[in-house]
Amino acid sequence: MLRELHIRDLGVIEDATLPLDPGLTVVTGETGAGKTMVVTGLGLVLGGRADPGLVRAGRDEAVVEAELELAPGHPARERAAEAGAVSDEPELILARTVSAAGRSRAHVGGRRAPISTLNDLAEDLVAVHGQADQWRLRRPAQHRALLDSFGDESVARPAGEVAQLFAAWQEAKGELAHLVDGERTRLQELELLTHQLEQIDTVDPQPGEDVELSRESELLGHAEDLRTGADAAHRLLSDPDNFAGDDAVGRIARAGDELRRLTEHDPRLDDLHRRLSEVGILASDLAGELSGYAADIEADPARLSVVEQRRAALTDLTRRYGDDINAVLEHRDTARQRLLTLEGADERIEALTARVDEVAGALSAAVSRLTAARTVAAAQLASSVEGELAQLGMDKARVEVAVEPRADDAGPRLPGPDGDRRISADGADAVEIRVAANRGSAPRSVTKAASGGELSRIMLAIEVATAGSGRAQVPTFVFDEVDAGVGGRAGLDVGARLAALARTSQVIVVTHLAQVAAHADRHLVVRKSHDEQVTSSDVRVVEGEDRLGEISRMMGGGDTQVGLTHARELLDQCRAGANQGPRQSEGP
Repeated sequence: MLRELHIRDLGVIEDATLPLDPGLTVVTGETGAGKTMVVTGLGLVLGGRADPGLVRAGRDEAVVEAELELAPGHPARERAAEAGAVSDEPELILARTVSAAGRSRAHVGGRRAPISTLNDLAEDLVAVHGQADQWRLRRPAQHRALLDSFGDESVARPAGEVAQLFAAWQEAKGELAHLVDGERTRLQELELLTHQLEQIDTVDPQPGEDVELSRESELLGHAEDLRTGADAAHRLLSDPDNFAGDDAVGRIARAGDELRRLTEHDPRLDDLHRRLSEVGILASDLAGELSGYAADIEADPARLSVVEQRRAALTDLTRRYGDDINAVLEHRDTARQRLLTLEGADERIEALTARVDEVAGALSAAVSRLTAARTVAAAQLASSVEGELAQLGMDKARVEVAVEPRADDAGPRLPGPDGDRRISADGADAVEIRVAANRGSAPRSVTKAASGGELSRIMLAIEVATAGSGRAQVPTFVFDEVDAGVGGRAGLDVGARLAALARTSQVIVVTHLAQVAAHADRHLVVRKSHDEQVTSSDVRVVEGEDRLGEISRMMGGGDTQVGLTHARELLDQCRAGANQGPRQSEGP
């Protein structure tokens, strides 16, 4: 709700602060004092169109600030946070500056923001009903939201079903379209993967086979060199024919015998003798192993050819599908899994087609139930609004809440037994509240059905009829000229209906009727003052005798005893009516 409105240099208002409370607040004042600037200022801070001509003469800019109290999870607080507002306090400050040169700036929660952000916030904060703007129902979707709110659970249940089924329908259609649109790509990928798997399976590589074959190829390709070299090494160790009757093993043995003979003369040679014996044993073993190795080496050109052919086949696979055979095998496993998925797409398309048809049928039925519920609620809402208008001196007005098919370009087409319908998550209905202010007139959209005070009263009737009915209710309502062309008993009725709305919402009214002002919980007066050159206005709260004086002035009684008595009687009468129902707060 609005806690305070501060206006500086806007029109005739030089500097004024309006403290605002729950319940019904009225703003009064003499003609030309600047009452309408209150609504204009509120419109600016909520994203309305800026007119440089509104800046007070001689000033550079006009500034309007609004302090709002919002619950932590309120949609407006979340939108403000998205716009960059940072505040842990329950209050949110909105500001609008309009320069005389035509520039306009907006701030949300102390941060600079686009003007459109104020406009977005306004939808969740304030409904302004004045001669120029009917913000509450300026968009067709708001007509539907208001009807759904009025219909309560009878509409909310089928609306919830429609929203849920619509989401499921869109999801199934999207997946089906993706599969169908990608059919050519899927077939191409199927063919490619099948070819790749055929190539790999034809070769049938084994893990690590490329490494083993590389080693075998190296061995077979150098078999003669390996055999010859091993045989030469063997002869060097143990073939006495190559060493003039001696060999390495024999020489090591004789050196050992010589050391053993000398150890009796010098014990230090024992260790050298032991180590030389070990060398002799090792040399003898090496000679034997080299002989065996040379004997095992055989040149096998046929096997070498097989190995090289196999290696060429494996190399072709690694060139195509991986750095080595293990990578090729990993690619094969992945390709097989992907192939199974692609081969199952036909079954998935069939299942999704059935799913789309099934959900479409359920959605069509739910949409029909929602339309039926809205149609019933529409008749009830029209009757209720007509009853309220009769209380507001418009007993000849006729109200129609039209529930009609959506436009051809408004949403996807849903097939059904009664033909195709355009739908969205909100159903297949376009809702419009229409009013004929006088008999014989054709009902027109509520924002075009009348002008001035009549239009404000129509909006008041709608708000009272739907007050407290549910989800679309905004916390604050502002009415300007709601009492235009009304007087006498009808004025009391207007005030009573405003008071009724104030039982569930904050209501701010700019009025010139004492019969309306007398119902207020808080009374603000805009007063102008003059010096030799300029006129300026400020706003203050009036209570007690001051309020009696203002009520008397509005009734034409001035500051006379008779006027004050009539004002007191009017206040007492309104209090008596207020006691018949709970109010959010009590006035003076």
